[in-house]
Amino acid sequence: MITKFIVLGIYVAILFLIGILASRRVKSMSDYYLGGKNMGFWAVAFSARATGESGWLLIGLTGMGAIAGYSGYWVVAGELLGVFISWQFMAKKFKRRSDQYKAITIPDYLQSHFKSSTNTLRIISASVLVVFVVIYVASQMDVTGIAFESMLGIDYRVGVLVGFSIVLVYIFIGGFVAAVWSDMFQGVLMFIGLVLLPIVVWFSMDQGAGITEGLNAIDPTLTQLMGRSDDGWMNLFTILGFSMIGLGFLGSPQVYVRFMSIKSEHEIDKGKWVALLFTLLTDAAAVTIGILARIYFTSEGQDPEAVLGTGGEDVLSMITNEFLPTILVAIFIAIVLSAIMSTIDSLLILASSAITRDFYQKIFRPDLKDEDLTTFSRLVTIAMALVALGIAVLLYYLYPDRQIFWIMIFGWSGIAATFCPVIILSLFWKGYSEKGAIASMITGFASVILFKFVVSEMEGIGPYFVELDVLAPSFLLAMIVGYVFSKIFPPKLIE
Repeated sequence: MITKFIVLGIYVAILFLIGILASRRVKSMSDYYLGGKNMGFWAVAFSARATGESGWLLIGLTGMGAIAGYSGYWVVAGELLGVFISWQFMAKKFKRRSDQYKAITIPDYLQSHFKSSTNTLRIISASVLVVFVVIYVASQMDVTGIAFESMLGIDYRVGVLVGFSIVLVYIFIGGFVAAVWSDMFQGVLMFIGLVLLPIVVWFSMDQGAGITEGLNAIDPTLTQLMGRSDDGWMNLFTILGFSMIGLGFLGSPQVYVRFMSIKSEHEIDKGKWVALLFTLLTDAAAVTIGILARIYFTSEGQDPEAVLGTGGEDVLSMITNEFLPTILVAIFIAIVLSAIMSTIDSLLILASSAITRDFYQKIFRPDLKDEDLTTFSRLVTIAMALVALGIAVLLYYLYPDRQIFWIMIFGWSGIAATFCPVIILSLFWKGYSEKGAIASMITGFASVILFKFVVSEMEGIGPYFVELDVLAPSFLLAMIVGYVFSKIFPPKLIE
């Protein structure tokens, strides 16, 4: 146990050092929120991917691999496609326009793009950001508590507070630069750890006849790539639900502020390959870890969740403790925290920017200069973190059987369904109007809640939409409504 705490201490010390070094570059609000738009491709690519993956990669996706078997690889395919489309077709366009508009937040970009004379679009976009970002951060803090409890034996509540304190300190000091630099450090840890772990486990196991045969011996449906149900439609909805998670990479603000921050379009071309390789190897490794855990720890007829935890959330803890020496288990604890904190830091800065820049400065205090807002930005970051912490603790007490994977996906989906259709249409369709954008955002936001809490409970169709989840239908509706409203209320000025 002492070894684990020593390694954790070294990890935290590195993060604090990064925060201190980064603080030297924070001289303005643009520095605090975008690193002065001077970040290199290695840092941006690793930061974008570490932010996009979060704690669900190590805790949620490994668990899904154990529960779903081979069909879990559809998540990998969907994410890979989403990352490719984003970097290949959207990143440069977005970078070019955000630079042209001198935008430092996503609402800035939208306000300038639509030449809005009111603050309606800014208010809606900033409000949605705050709501879903806080939910998403809360889910990450929840995972922090689970990780400390399952891997270190520390009480959940203590673990949440420790994780909360660590990430808040280095963000408070260094802002966006600290977040990106720490994300790069943490992304490298995630990459190495995840890629090597299934290799180590496989060669340490009694390999027997192989993975497919091992899964078939437990439950033959685990090897069915096209879904485990006898109902073909249910399988289709399940596959779509898994693969459509990748839609969230097509405009989510926590990812796209990275494109704002990169120093040139040329850097995007190089960063693309780093992002794709990271996605392919880490996601595939996570699912594979879950599958290997299912073979090793469970047998025919067993309830996997009774052995591996709700949604398989104990998979990583169990497999590292079983197959790795103490020093490597300790490093994996740091890797889990890396996955979580690399997302929390980015999201907190995003929420802070929405309140500081888009509400306080642009609406209530337009007379204030950027340099007067740095301290206020830090205080807002703390306030957002405290709210998220409260929600995480509330989830712990109210929903002890909650599935981490899907709570995270709900927050992820809310942000994505609200912003991705708007970003896509604003980049590729000149006929997209401000009223269309407002309609898209409201529809995306409302649809996520509607599909999650109403449609999924309906008799007959409900179970299908549980498998499909909320992102794909909400995304599609937001696109359609945005198109229709733009046809009814076309833009007065077309670029």
